[in-house]
Amino acid sequence: MSECDSVEKSTESNSSARESQSEHDGVPQRARLPLNRKRQGKSTSLYGKNPDSKLGPKAALSQGATLLVQDPSAQKLQWCKTPLTALVIRKPGDFNINQPYKRAIELLVERHLRVFVEEGTVDSLCLPEHCKPKLTFFNSEKDTLTDKIDFIVTLGGDGTLIHASSLFQGSVPPILAFNLGSLGFLTPFDVESMPEAIDKALAGEVGLTLRSRLKCVISTKDYSDQLHDIKSLENGFFRKSDSQASYSVVNEVVIDRGPHPYLCHIDLYVDRRYVTSVQGDGIIISTPTGSTAYAAAAGASMMHPSVPAILIVPVCAHSLSFRPIVLPAGVEIMIKVAADARNTAWAAFDGRNRTELKHGDSLRIITSIYPLPSLSKLGQLEDWFSSLADCLHWNVRKPQKALHKSEMSETSSSAVSLSSLTMDEASLSP
Repeated sequence: MSECDSVEKSTESNSSARESQSEHDGVPQRARLPLNRKRQGKSTSLYGKNPDSKLGPKAALSQGATLLVQDPSAQKLQWCKTPLTALVIRKPGDFNINQPYKRAIELLVERHLRVFVEEGTVDSLCLPEHCKPKLTFFNSEKDTLTDKIDFIVTLGGDGTLIHASSLFQGSVPPILAFNLGSLGFLTPFDVESMPEAIDKALAGEVGLTLRSRLKCVISTKDYSDQLHDIKSLENGFFRKSDSQASYSVVNEVVIDRGPHPYLCHIDLYVDRRYVTSVQGDGIIISTPTGSTAYAAAAGASMMHPSVPAILIVPVCAHSLSFRPIVLPAGVEIMIKVAADARNTAWAAFDGRNRTELKHGDSLRIITSIYPLPSLSKLGQLEDWFSSLADCLHWNVRKPQKALHKSEMSETSSSAVSLSSLTMDEASLSP
């Protein structure tokens, strides 16, 4: 029995186990990471295939702790069921995307997938008649796509990818992102290779980058102290209300002073422990994916998206010693407006859903258990370094000119003369 067959049999016989597994994996049921790591050929551990948990002769890691470190090349897409539905998201207002958008729909229909599209996005397209019965329209403001989509194709830039992510506050299907935007740091695929890219993705012959997202929960003053475990909100217990709001972000959460003329004055807590007060234009709480966006402009280090971390980056802090820091991904961060702050603060989530934080309100942030599975064109490291070079021109400068032979001989003579001078001084010393 194959690996996928065994997974399929298990999920069909026990639906509750299937739901529980889906919550922990953070990947839809039809798409999973390969379950058998031994097939990858390369060790996924920092300390070898069988890491020793002993620490010296008389100490060891506590039960449940691990030394395993994920090997980026081990993350591959695997379909355990044939994908049946696809979502196609396009950049709005760009006429040049009409033709690639039409082509993507046709290719997916030809591969026997039902295609979900946003209302009003295909009105100007001359789609073949055989495609129209295979289309399902949805309204992103009203409809939920949870458990309805197996595969996502985006046509645009980084903003289009982030919009697609926002449609799935829980588990996110694999995303194939084509670069038709302005920058395209997160969209590695060229539209010219669309048929081949779609075929490889549906065959599971592509790599995968699991981009961590942040789960952000805003609670009003009356409800803030009643929320003890925001991790439970990701398991289906959260309901948006007047006292709470929740968002999942790919890049960053930005807390700033908004329209007020005074400094932003907020208190920062890590795992319920007060750490410091932030005084300045604001603060950025970023994912590793977001480290190459606003956080990089504010002076943070650029991190590979597979690094499990959360970045805290001040924006024009009123203190020269307040530098960006990196925390483990497992911590919980809480932001509150300081009691003696002159004004409120404002929060934005991936540049959207701008919300006012009043005195007594809290913003709590953790790493979501539902990452964004972005398909890789060449590989995790190759795609990332290509984006650094092509989009940000990382470390681009004119090369230093080589010395001519005459200059090299003069330099050599100078070195000899200096050596002789040193020897003469040594001989004169008592």
